[in-house]
Amino acid sequence: MEKSIHITLDDIAKRLNVSKVTVSKALRGHPDISKETTQLVKKVAEELGYTPNYMARNLSSRHSNTIGVVIPKIAHFFFSAVIESIYDAAFYNNYEIILTVSQESEDRQTKHIESLLAMRVDGLIISITQQTRDLSIFEKVKRQGIPLTFIDRILDIPNTSSVTVDDRGGAFQAIEHAIKLGYTKIGHLAGFHEINIGLKRYQGFEDAMKQYGVEINPDWVIHGSFGEEAGYRGFMQMYNNNNLPEFLFTVTYPVALGVYAAVQEVGLKIPDDIDIMCFGNSDVNRFISPSLSCVNQPTEMLGKKAVEVTLDHIRNIDSFVPKHIEIPTELLLRETCSAKGMILFSKAGLTGS
Repeated sequence: MEKSIHITLDDIAKRLNVSKVTVSKALRGHPDISKETTQLVKKVAEELGYTPNYMARNLSSRHSNTIGVVIPKIAHFFFSAVIESIYDAAFYNNYEIILTVSQESEDRQTKHIESLLAMRVDGLIISITQQTRDLSIFEKVKRQGIPLTFIDRILDIPNTSSVTVDDRGGAFQAIEHAIKLGYTKIGHLAGFHEINIGLKRYQGFEDAMKQYGVEINPDWVIHGSFGEEAGYRGFMQMYNNNNLPEFLFTVTYPVALGVYAAVQEVGLKIPDDIDIMCFGNSDVNRFISPSLSCVNQPTEMLGKKAVEVTLDHIRNIDSFVPKHIEIPTELLLRETCSAKGMILFSKAGLTGS
C-alpha cells in the first residue's frame, strides 16, 4: 500500500525557493504578492496536489467558516429535510457544515459538542435528544463564547437563540379539525413533557379539547418517545384494553407509522375503525395507504432561519441580541381525517366557546 503524502506549504516553498509566508499569502491572493508569483505558486500547488489544512488554519484564525450541527436522527424525513436546508443556506454564505448525529443519546450529544468545539467551529446549531437533562455542556459552549442556536427541540438557556414552529397552534388546528368532523372520542399519543415539542403539542391538544367542550379521557393520552415503537405500543395498549378512541393525534410522523403497523397487525382499518392525523410530514407518505393528513412543518424555512440567526450572531458577536423565531404551520389534508365526517359534525352541533 502506498503511503499517504500530505503536501504542505513548506513543500511548495522549497520547490520555488521562496518563504512559507510568501506561499501562504499567494494562495490567499494577498496584495503583497505580485500577480506573477501568485500564479506560479498556485500552479505548483495544483501540480503537487496541495489541499489547505483547515484544522491548522483554524488554530491561527478567528474564524473557521464552519458551523457544527447536532441532531437526534438522520433517517427520518423531518431531520433530513432540515439538514438539506441548513447545508444550502450555509453554502450560499460560504460556510461549511460539520454534521453529527446523537442517535437520541445524551452522552453522544455531549461528545459531539466537545468534538465540534475542539474543531473551532464558529457556531453551533443543535436539536437536543429526548434524553437531555444535563445542561452543563451548553454552559461550556456559552463560556467559550460560541454562538448557539437551538432548532425544533430547544432549551431555555439565556443568551442562546431558537428556531421552532408553532407546535401548540399546529396541534390545536389538528384537534379542532377532527372535532369539526364530528369526532368526540379523541386520543393523543404524546411525547415527553420534558421536551418542548412534546409539551407544546400536548398543550395544543388540550387547548382545543377544552375550547370545544370535549372531555379528555386519560386512557387515550399516552406519553412516550417520538419514534415508531412509541406509536405501536401506544395503540396496542389501548387495543388490548378494549378501549379505542375514534381518532388519534400523534406527536410525530414516525409515531403515526407505528400506529399504522399496529392497526394492520390486529386486522383493523384506517380510517374506518380509527382515524388519525400526525404532527409532521414525510416524503414516504406517497407509499402508505390511506395517505396521512398532517400538521406540516416548513423544514426549508427552519433550516434557513437557523443558519441566518447563527451567522448573525457570529458576525455581531459583541452586540447580538438572542432571537426566538416561531414559524407558522399548516394542515395538509389527505385521505385520513377527511371531510367525509362533516355529516357527523352537523349532527353533533359542536361550536367553539
